[in-house]
Amino acid sequence: MWVNGTVTIIKATGGQLSSVPMALYMILVLLGIFGNAIVISVVGESILREPGGGRNSDMILVNMAFSNLMVSMTRNMLLVISDTGLEVLPGKDWCQILMGVWVWLRSVNVWSTFFLSAFHFHTLRRTAPPITSLSGPRGLPRGILTGFGLIWSSNLLYSVPAFIYSTSGGKNATETLMLVSSTTRPLLGCLWDFPSVYSGLAFATTSMVIHEIIPIVLMSVTNLGSLLTLYAHGNTHSTGNKAQDAPVIRRVPAERRAAKVILALILLFIVSWGASVISVNYFNYNRGASSTYLLVLARFSNSLFIALSPLILAVGHRRLRQFFKSIISH
Repeated sequence: MWVNGTVTIIKATGGQLSSVPMALYMILVLLGIFGNAIVISVVGESILREPGGGRNSDMILVNMAFSNLMVSMTRNMLLVISDTGLEVLPGKDWCQILMGVWVWLRSVNVWSTFFLSAFHFHTLRRTAPPITSLSGPRGLPRGILTGFGLIWSSNLLYSVPAFIYSTSGGKNATETLMLVSSTTRPLLGCLWDFPSVYSGLAFATTSMVIHEIIPIVLMSVTNLGSLLTLYAHGNTHSTGNKAQDAPVIRRVPAERRAAKVILALILLFIVSWGASVISVNYFNYNRGASSTYLLVLARFSNSLFIALSPLILAVGHRRLRQFFKSIISH
């Protein structure tokens, strides 16, 4: 903790993973860091090279990958360092900053993933997009940039309680309230510090509904809608005017492939996020004998989507596929 402007560094005595789970968790975290950095670099380069700022979908992918990378760097990497036995205990002010940043980035990560699903569904709902839109926008996409601004700013407002109701619990801190958007144990000794148990549970319940249940439901709806729209397009244009609908007909196979990739991403998100939601809320409301094991599961599930999403994107994104092929060939 802070003593006369310094930081006390100690050996952690509990809450660590054993050697094998720790190695597996470290692999997941490193996959998340390097994988998302590659997505940002490769896809971001194509955005900068293309006139008008590149395709909207690529910009959304970079935004999602950036939020993944930030969560890995600011939270998951610190968990790995802590599991090696080195613990840094900051003071209350730094804990408030860290807790706020963790909640902010994790919430942005959720809604950035939903933004990808919603954008694809919106794109497919256009029954006959103009030819120019198929090759990307000619100017800055104001709608996309506005969406990014809303995601980052609104979630910053949501994270304000974390900047206020958190504190440093010290070396032997024991967490009594957990949120999926923060950490599954007192990382760096930082704890939630609400005025009462009821206010803490009220915030946890609100967080569960807004940032855990609603996004999963919306992602499920938009992905189901995308699949149904593609099915309808295939049936309609197979019997329609071939010449008039040629751009849409050519577009359907590519959109179907994109839908499969996005569906795989969302399914992975729902599985990993859902497991974490169940584990953390079991701890908050039950505290049964299985809570310790479920919190370990929550740690892994929190990192699963971040680690594996770049691999799924590499299957469906042409430039990422070319990049990984060039690495394998050399």
